[in-house]
Amino acid sequence: MTTTFSSYERNLTFDHLKEEQLDLLVIGGGITGAGISLDAVTRGLKTGLVEMQDFAAGTSSRSTKLVHGGLRYLKQFEVKMVAEVGKERAIVYENGPHVTTPEWMMLPFHKGGTFGPLTTNIGLRVYDFLAGVKKNERRTMFKPDEALQREPLIKRDQLRGAGFYVEYKTDDARLTIEVLKKAVQKGVHAINYTKVIDFIYNDQNKIVGAIMEDTITGEKHKVYAKKVINAGGPWVDELREIDGSKKGKALHLTKGVHLVFRKEVFPLQQAIYFDTPDGRMVFAIPRDNVAYVGTTDTTYKGDIANPKMTVKDRDYIIDAINYMFPSLDITAEHVESSWAGLRPLIAEADNENPSEISRKDEIFVSDSGLISMAGGKLTGYRKMAEHAVNKVTDQLKEEEGILYSKSETEHLPVSGGEVGGSKGFKDFKNRKVSQATAQGLDEQTALMLVQRYGANFDKVMELYETNIEKAKTEDIDPVVIAELLYAMKYELAYKPVDFFVRRTGALFFEIGWVRDHKDNVIRYMAKELNWTDDQTNAYVEELDQLLHDAVVPVES
Repeated sequence: MTTTFSSYERNLTFDHLKEEQLDLLVIGGGITGAGISLDAVTRGLKTGLVEMQDFAAGTSSRSTKLVHGGLRYLKQFEVKMVAEVGKERAIVYENGPHVTTPEWMMLPFHKGGTFGPLTTNIGLRVYDFLAGVKKNERRTMFKPDEALQREPLIKRDQLRGAGFYVEYKTDDARLTIEVLKKAVQKGVHAINYTKVIDFIYNDQNKIVGAIMEDTITGEKHKVYAKKVINAGGPWVDELREIDGSKKGKALHLTKGVHLVFRKEVFPLQQAIYFDTPDGRMVFAIPRDNVAYVGTTDTTYKGDIANPKMTVKDRDYIIDAINYMFPSLDITAEHVESSWAGLRPLIAEADNENPSEISRKDEIFVSDSGLISMAGGKLTGYRKMAEHAVNKVTDQLKEEEGILYSKSETEHLPVSGGEVGGSKGFKDFKNRKVSQATAQGLDEQTALMLVQRYGANFDKVMELYETNIEKAKTEDIDPVVIAELLYAMKYELAYKPVDFFVRRTGALFFEIGWVRDHKDNVIRYMAKELNWTDDQTNAYVEELDQLLHDAVVPVES
């Protein structure tokens, strides 16, 4: 059966979902749901996935954008987590080297700070050992003058030195999309803007499917499945409530905010992980033409779909920046963009301190058979998926005597990652950039496209070459039209925010680019996807609101 991941063929995906009973229906298209669907389909399960917003629209596009080894968990003595997450990090990198790249991180320590030379050295050494860090990526320790050479902006006063170790930076939303594209390629039927509004039960009160609404057309669909996994992230408990099974442990949502600054304002040249005066840890990371800093960690009770930066959040991060980088004199006017995301942590009733709640993942199975996956981290998504699908295959073995294979994702490249791992990607990148510059693209743009799309670069280039005339007619930059067509045809982008936030990350890191191109992009999408006037107005308003919220905080 053919699978599609195109906004031009949404109806076909619904037809496939309803065609026959699925083995597994996954609810939630963040990194957890994407990972589960890929793990399941590669073991031979007929799998469908539905997401009520766009893929990665919740937590999975609003993280610190690091596939990191969990150094902070050493402080909480979560040794097993550090070991597993550290090893997973390397797997995520090798399976998608275009979307995840090593980033050397410097951890400066000052007199009276949380970290000292001895504790940092021991901590990083243990971390290297537990996380199975490659030889050439093991930590080194810097004297104060070496640290200042790496990053002259850090606070000089009472600087005692720094630890230097490797993290991995990623584009969280694109990682999610690439995992999903691979899942679809393997046979998963996945659709966004489709909200589960009720479950379907049999005579024994066991879940056998779900009723869902296509929020674009308002149509309702019934999808039947032997097993249903709730991977709703911050919405996990809402689905448990529909099932009438929300009891025992519950989610504790905390909000994390990041601020973005132009390079001219914050010329950061080295990623820094530093402790704040109140004992929390914050990242400052250079990325292309910007630097971003975060994150906060505060209990959240507001609208789950739209967490916003408050004045208090903004000022907290600005104070942290001015503490560690005192020569900058950063003010609120310098904020170029921002984002706010939610962490769905699992809380014991008596623990209310966000920084102390465990980041472990857990699986809950209700009396009706609904399997809910909660907690966990971006880096550990593949392992979480393996645990969840093991639960499903164990149940199917018991109920139907069907034997499924073990997880097969450890050495499976995600979409775009079919470049021969991290070593192969270097050659691939050089080759493709040469080809693209020979075809008239400038080197910087070619490099950006290869890094963003990996092995799918050729498809994007084909769209670029065949639509140069159309780009002139539509008054759209030819690279923009190529990316936009690719997003609509192969990545199920349906609304402007899908393209500008999740498929390109531009609203966070190139907000000026969004303002420059949004009118022409919206006009073209409206024509291509046959939007009504009401749809067009709603989608314009949605994007404008996000552009506003990225810069203007709400009152605390």
